[in-house]
Amino acid sequence: MTRLHVVHTTDYRYGAPVTVSYNEARVTPQTDAAQVVLETDLRISPYATALSHYRDYWGAKVHTFDLHSRHERLTVTSEALVEVHRTEKQHAPEDLLDWEELTSDTNVEEFSDFLPQSRLSDPGESLAGAAHGIAAGKTPHETAHAIIAWLREEMEYQPGTTAVHFNAETSFSERRGVCQDLSHVVIGALRAVNIPARYVSGYIHPNPEAALGETVVGQSHAWLEWWDGRWHTWDPTNHKPAGGHHILVARGRDYADVTPFKGILSGGGPDTALGVEVTITRQA
Repeated sequence: MTRLHVVHTTDYRYGAPVTVSYNEARVTPQTDAAQVVLETDLRISPYATALSHYRDYWGAKVHTFDLHSRHERLTVTSEALVEVHRTEKQHAPEDLLDWEELTSDTNVEEFSDFLPQSRLSDPGESLAGAAHGIAAGKTPHETAHAIIAWLREEMEYQPGTTAVHFNAETSFSERRGVCQDLSHVVIGALRAVNIPARYVSGYIHPNPEAALGETVVGQSHAWLEWWDGRWHTWDPTNHKPAGGHHILVARGRDYADVTPFKGILSGGGPDTALGVEVTITRQA
């Protein structure tokens, strides 16, 4: 078990005054079978005229807030204390499905959210064809691991080379990207061979060797989960299952379902500057 304190600050500096804005934030971790959220806090400056929250279709906690006063800067700080006990459990062979079972009408209906390609997971012909070739003669479980191993060699983590609108096909053609891109590529390849897969957003403590109480620069992060009779996690950036240093915030079909901030505003101008800082402290 690890206990992690995370602070995520997002700062918008507008090129021109904003007179009104309507916003959504998906930055608060959620409690599930692998983590327990002990404390959360959300601070907004300037003061929000209206603030509420709801659970979206995928289970994420979404804060909505409106600003009706003139402002040239918006700062949102999310703070959470989370106990994480996430491990990749050993599976029993009888828990894993063969292709006939995996593609049964019952399972296709149950996982209908995570089987069709989305705009961002669309793998294109080259990646989809390669995934089908890898799957030949293998079980779904073997196929997923083989696709993951192959893409580890094919893809390179490289910041600054892709854009937020890149889909799996584009990222694969570039053979590089950030955590979002690597996750979309694996998800697209798995869905191409009818293995349900979903996108996960959250945070990661980047230094397992950090001392207790030491605050480090953390990261917003993305990884994925796939299903072959049970859910498995995989972090394609760090080449391992999600573990005790991963904090889950939201799940969805792709990044578009879990965008940390979105909204509409009046004003602002073209020269808006965005600053993001994540710090994480391991307390246990």
